[in-house]
Amino acid sequence: MLDQRPLLRGRAWLTLPSLILRLPKLRRKTCLLALLHMLKSVKIMEVPVIKIRESCPGKSDEKLIKSIVNMEIKVPFVKMASVEEFESLDSPEFENVFIVMNFQDAVFNELYKNDCRVIGPPVVLNCAQKGEPLPFSCRPLYCTSMMNLTLCFTGFRKKEELVRLVTLVHHMGGVIRKDCNSKVTHLVANCTQGEKFRIAVSLGTPIMKPEWIYKAWERRNEQDFCASVDDFRNDFKVPPFQDCILSFLGFSDEEKTNMEEMTEMQGGNYLPVGDERCTHLVVEENIVKELPFEPSKKLYVVKQEWFWGSIQMDARAGETMYLYEKANTPELKKSVSLLSLNTPNSNRKRRRLKETLAQLSRETDMSPFPPRKRPSAEHSLSIGSLLDISNTPESSINYGETPKSCTKSSKNSTPVPSKQSARWQVAKELYQTESNYVNILATIIQLFQVPLEEEGQRGGPILAPEEIKTIFGSIPDIFDVHTKIKDDLEDLIVNWDESKSIGDIFLKYSKDLVKTYPPFVNFFEMSKETIIKCEKQKPRFHAFLKINQAKPECGRQSLVELLIRPVQRLPSVALLLNDLKKHTAEENPDKSTLEKAIGSLKEVMTHINEDKRKTEAQKQIFDVVYEVDGCPANLLSSHRSLVQRVETISLGEHPCDRGEQVTLFLFNDCLEIARKRHKVIGTFRSPHGHTRPPASLKHIHLMPLSQIKKVLDIRETEDCHNAFALLVRPPTEQANVLLSFQMTSEELPKENWLKMLCRHVANTICKADAENLMYTADPESFEVNTKDMDSTLSRASRAIKKTSKKVTRAFSFSKTPKRALRRALMASQSSVEGRSPSSNEKHVMSRLSSTSSLAGIPSPSLVSLPSFFERRSHTLSRSTTHLI
Repeated sequence: MLDQRPLLRGRAWLTLPSLILRLPKLRRKTCLLALLHMLKSVKIMEVPVIKIRESCPGKSDEKLIKSIVNMEIKVPFVKMASVEEFESLDSPEFENVFIVMNFQDAVFNELYKNDCRVIGPPVVLNCAQKGEPLPFSCRPLYCTSMMNLTLCFTGFRKKEELVRLVTLVHHMGGVIRKDCNSKVTHLVANCTQGEKFRIAVSLGTPIMKPEWIYKAWERRNEQDFCASVDDFRNDFKVPPFQDCILSFLGFSDEEKTNMEEMTEMQGGNYLPVGDERCTHLVVEENIVKELPFEPSKKLYVVKQEWFWGSIQMDARAGETMYLYEKANTPELKKSVSLLSLNTPNSNRKRRRLKETLAQLSRETDMSPFPPRKRPSAEHSLSIGSLLDISNTPESSINYGETPKSCTKSSKNSTPVPSKQSARWQVAKELYQTESNYVNILATIIQLFQVPLEEEGQRGGPILAPEEIKTIFGSIPDIFDVHTKIKDDLEDLIVNWDESKSIGDIFLKYSKDLVKTYPPFVNFFEMSKETIIKCEKQKPRFHAFLKINQAKPECGRQSLVELLIRPVQRLPSVALLLNDLKKHTAEENPDKSTLEKAIGSLKEVMTHINEDKRKTEAQKQIFDVVYEVDGCPANLLSSHRSLVQRVETISLGEHPCDRGEQVTLFLFNDCLEIARKRHKVIGTFRSPHGHTRPPASLKHIHLMPLSQIKKVLDIRETEDCHNAFALLVRPPTEQANVLLSFQMTSEELPKENWLKMLCRHVANTICKADAENLMYTADPESFEVNTKDMDSTLSRASRAIKKTSKKVTRAFSFSKTPKRALRRALMASQSSVEGRSPSSNEKHVMSRLSSTSSLAGIPSPSLVSLPSFFERRSHTLSRSTTHLI
């Protein structure tokens, strides 16, 4: 029968001793008030509906939970000084919940013995924040950091440790299961052996160390903390080679060193071959034909695929699937002997084999297609090398959804001309290379891209989606286009006729080639760099490549070597079409069509090169934007390209202080001026997780080249080396401004740099005489010298000047620019016009003049050029009149 208690009200009991006495004195009142405030905001709690099952006489009735219902809390909370007060207040009308801070003191033990409902403050705070009801738990619940997690334990021999771990999991809301199955979310293992461990590996269940539970309990008071998040959980995963001692046989010194480093990274150790303490002997099966010693029964002798497979799935793989077997094992001898029994006449067999091979060689010479296989053999044969043009596989390994053209079989009946012409031979070679190229693309997609994009990978995704997109790019689109080209060539070869047009096939798909190739070819270097970087930084990806690149489908080539094939394909096709045109008669209509096809391919390659050049130019501009802090956004433009970068030192007071390191970025229409940062800011992290180095430069001015009126080549003297100057006229200034620099980079001669600068200035202002923009001047005329630029006194002087500016800015009462203050002062003077200023006005005017003197330090980020040249405008205009 059901319990007839009227569960109409709920209240929470707060045990003050266990909450307050455990806190520092300064925090007692604050924490208590915060908790009481949260308790008032919690209006609902989960309450169990009890079903009472009657038992035998003399025994207590059994209580079972039938369901959980939400009920309103009528009495928010009751304060108690001790647990004894609860006995006088207890009533069957209430569902009582005790909030206890410490789950190890006497108060908690007393409540636990009395089967009371106990929760911790984090539960209350979490429910109040999310607006959820107080959860019901049959056991004491301190926090919810392991809520909805199901754990299983294996390898624990000490009962006390296991009980402690199970108790902590229950306190954090987790559930324990005895058997490891698909419902278990995490396996906590104290060893890497046993049935539960193997089941967890096969199911892809994360295998954790016991420290994971202890560290999660230490963070029990953190709000919104979850023990299953990857950032926290990954630090406590059981590494693949924990408790393993490996040795390696048959590998080169470089490979062995790499594998030993990977072993230590994955939690294992390594020893020399033959050491009795080794648990695993990893063998290069392609080199080692016989072991140098008789292995013990405890030693696992495995292939290298076990090593890389364990790293890839982030768990120790089962050894039985990867055991190494010698070439002369009894099982192999027995199979050979049985085979010899079925062939009594070996001489006759060898003679028949020779005839068969001769027949196959003749068929291969006559037909570009492989002979038809028996249906039973189609699934048993491997694909073979993609680099052999005589091998055109018809089947492939299925790693997921395969494009339809991958599985389309070729026609096997090929009418061979009675006399094979040279044109037919070239056409056959074109088809064979196209077929092999399509197979290479299919291998890239099926063997590498599809498994990396597959959901539910053991140990989580090997690469991020952005990295996969960067590596493979438009490979699927290229594969689809060339599959169509291959099918058309196949139909043409099967129904061969000298008048059939091959050029029309490539003209038909020229637009598709223009769309698909540039995105891949332009970013191939980035794809290559991403593969190299991920292989170094991500051991699982390195293991993934090791496993798949060793398969015969790859022809002993790496992924980078396979991905370079699309870059090489179009020039190869153009050469074959040229050869085909040479063997085509003049009266053949395909002659002119082939010329058009060759021209279209050249246009595609030209478009690729031009698009690549633009892409590289845009990438260079982005690099400048990332390197220069505060760089204007309008620097990014589709028509702009970076021409040259020059490292210099400022010789005047502007655009920055004398002796400052200045970098000039010359673009085709503007000049970016930036100085070296005194303090480097932190690294920049993109949304995809890529980290960029901190900006090392600070933006000063982005100057259009049209503002440069003259380029001054300063003569070389004893006190002036490698110096030049720019005479500019900004639109905001009425006088010319002189910017002087000393080149520090020796790679680019000063003469070449100045000619390059003049040429682009002339192009910008549409002048043909770039030489007239350059003028040779003496350093004395412009007070330019490079003497003692790197001396200790010069560096000390610059440091004092910077300190002086910082102090002036620190004590400045106003950040208003000097020119604005002057205008304000002139306006105030003109407004009084003839009447004497009052005492208040005099005070304001004196205050303005004082702040004007304090704010006279120019900022390098101002667009207007400095007032230093205003004092010398008369001298400059007089000394440069003959230049203008």
